[in-house]
Amino acid sequence: MDFLIWLSFLGAALLLTIMPGPDNLFVLAQSISNGKNAGIATAFGLCTGLIVHILATVLGVSALLYQSSLAFSIIKYAGAAYLLYLAYKAFTAKSSPLEVQKTQQVSYDALYKKGIIMNILNPKVSLFFLAFLPQFVTASGGNAAFQMLVYGITFLVQALFVFTVISLFAGKVGTVLRKRPAISQKINLIEGSLFTLIGLRIALGEK
Repeated sequence: MDFLIWLSFLGAALLLTIMPGPDNLFVLAQSISNGKNAGIATAFGLCTGLIVHILATVLGVSALLYQSSLAFSIIKYAGAAYLLYLAYKAFTAKSSPLEVQKTQQVSYDALYKKGIIMNILNPKVSLFFLAFLPQFVTASGGNAAFQMLVYGITFLVQALFVFTVISLFAGKVGTVLRKRPAISQKINLIEGSLFTLIGLRIALGEK
C-alpha cells in the first residue's frame, strides 16, 4: 500500500470523525452524565460495533443491505427507536447522574453494550464505509479487500482516539456541571435531549 495514500485516508478519517455525528454525540452525552470513564467505555462499545460494519463492507454485505430498502429501513428505525428509548429513560429518571454515582457504581459493561447496539443498529455506518473505503483502493496496492480491511482498521483506531479525547474533555465539563446544583439537576435533560437529537438524525436522514 502507498503510504501517502494511507496518510491522506487518515487525515480524511480524522476530519470526518471530529465532525458532529451520532457516535461522538453519544460519547459526549455519556461523558457529561457519568464521567470520562463512562465515555471511554461507550467509545470501546462503538468501536466494537465498527468492526461489524468494516467486515460487512469487506465481505460485500453492505452492498446487499443498500439494495434492500426494507432491511435498511428496519435496521435504521430500530436504531432510532433504541436511542429514543434511552432519551425517554433519561427524561423520566428520578435521580440525577450525580446522585446515582453517590449510591452505586456506573455499569461500564452496560455502557459498552449500549455502544455496540447503537452502532450496529445504524446501517448508515456500513453505507459510509461502502462509499468511503473504496475511494482509497489502488490497483498497485494489492488485494482490494485487504486494502479496505487495513483502511477500516485505521479508521477504527483513530475513531477510538478521537472518542477518548472527547470523553476526557466532556468528563471535565460534566464534573464542573455536577458541582453546580441548579445545573446538575438538568443533566438528565441534557442527556435526554442529546439522545433525542441522535435518534431523530438517524430516523429522518436520507438513505
